[in-house]
Amino acid sequence: MLKIIGLGQGQIIVKKSKFLSLVFYITSIEQAKAQLAELEKKYSDASHLVYAYRIDEDGYIREKFHNDREPGGSAGQPLLYLLQKKDIMDCLLVVVRYFGGTKLGVGGLIRAYTQAGQLVLQDNLENHGAGN
Repeated sequence: MLKIIGLGQGQIIVKKSKFLSLVFYITSIEQAKAQLAELEKKYSDASHLVYAYRIDEDGYIREKFHNDREPGGSAGQPLLYLLQKKDIMDCLLVVVRYFGGTKLGVGGLIRAYTQAGQLVLQDNLENHGAGN
């Protein structure tokens, strides 16, 4: 199992759309909600604030994603898939999008959100597997 080791941030630009990715270590749904409320205020000018989280609460895995008006399956779901695939727990992964004027299509959105998520995760993970 992998866990986040701190706050991380990354950014990519795809066809003039800016994707700002952020990752946070969280241990409860309440923490996730509080962090998201802060981010919604801070990035109120953004076109979309997409997120996914996975939390281990007393042995139960709590997962959620949100597309924030992006087409179904194109934004939050790919972020959650990244967390599931790498078995990352106690993590809130957020991507803030500033629309650049060119529609990316569902495939383009999936690639952009996935790339933004991977970028911020790559330097902010620590192994918490058996024996560690």
